[in-house]
Amino acid sequence: MSQDIQVRLAESRDAGAIVKFNVAMARETEHKELSQPVVTRGVQALFDNPQHGFYVVAETADEVVGSLMITYEWSDWRCGVFWWIQSVYVKPEFRRRGVFTRLHEFLRVRAAQDPDVCGFRLYFEQSNNAAATTYNKIGMTETSYRLFEQEFQQ
Repeated sequence: MSQDIQVRLAESRDAGAIVKFNVAMARETEHKELSQPVVTRGVQALFDNPQHGFYVVAETADEVVGSLMITYEWSDWRCGVFWWIQSVYVKPEFRRRGVFTRLHEFLRVRAAQDPDVCGFRLYFEQSNNAAATTYNKIGMTETSYRLFEQEFQQ
């Protein structure tokens, strides 16, 4: 199956699939109902402002079956940029078939071509043991950092 998966940089024509994936992921992982118009504006904003990041999609038979987003974090300690892997989603019927592995391989190749990239980071819902297993298998390790946030209402 993973041989049939093609991975590429997302284009604005992929925005609809990415929006659907983001809404589905929030529902699955955090039991949150996101506003589709807000998510649509957010996805389009990244396409319009590539200095903030980019999307990658996995497809088979011209169907987008997975995606992720990369955003950037400057590290003064390393004088380099971490690529934050965010909004990872694979359609349920394509999970455990190597889709995320292919997405990650695509990122590793791109990162190796950019001397400013010093590593990858990601976060995920604490109870998502399947995700933790997958991230360990591809060589990522858990850090000692805890994540805090403070949201502002828009």
